[in-house]
Amino acid sequence: MAEQPSTPAAFGALLRRDFRLLWRRRGDAINPVLFALLVISLFPFALGPEPTTLARIAPGVIWVALLLAGLLSLDTLFRADLDDGSLEQLMLAPHPLSVLVGGKILVHWASTALPLIVATPLFATLLYLPEGTLGPLMLSLLLGTPLLSLIGAVIVALTVGMRRSGMLLALLALPLYVPVLIFGAGSVMAAAHGLPYDGALLLLGAGLVMTLVLAPLAAAAALRIALQ
Repeated sequence: MAEQPSTPAAFGALLRRDFRLLWRRRGDAINPVLFALLVISLFPFALGPEPTTLARIAPGVIWVALLLAGLLSLDTLFRADLDDGSLEQLMLAPHPLSVLVGGKILVHWASTALPLIVATPLFATLLYLPEGTLGPLMLSLLLGTPLLSLIGAVIVALTVGMRRSGMLLALLALPLYVPVLIFGAGSVMAAAHGLPYDGALLLLGAGLVMTLVLAPLAAAAALRIALQ
């Protein structure tokens, strides 16, 4: 009788599978970056090219663009697995479903938010982000974007059985995204004005730690409910 693989081995196998599938359709990973670039590049046309005006709104614009770009691809988190039957196999696997769901959330963040974070210095240059605020911006994104993916995963799990759930997904996710947006963009605005911004980052970090524990459990429970 073959020995059952351990949970860490199953987690690693799931990551390798999802990253291989992502590599085959690597063009899709560029879409969030192109969307964010398109949104950000429209502001100089709408408001004019004055560096002072653009620098004042740069933190908020970058955060909103990255939030919307992540929301654009959120529906694909479990959709492909549902269509090919892999999601049912994950639920029947002899491993905690929350751990496997956490792996899928990690792949989604690495394929959507991480390229956007890498492209953030370009976005900051386009909007004349004030000097000395790129570091707080990058730190706020590194704390905030995983938080968005974890929160979004719970919403996607609740609506995964519905067809054409994009609008419902946005309506459910956006109110929960607003606090992350406020603290993320607010920390950068505070840094731009020379004010303390550690508190906002600490709140983002605390929220990230909490959702790292609770979101995979909630998403796994929601998947079981949605697919019953």
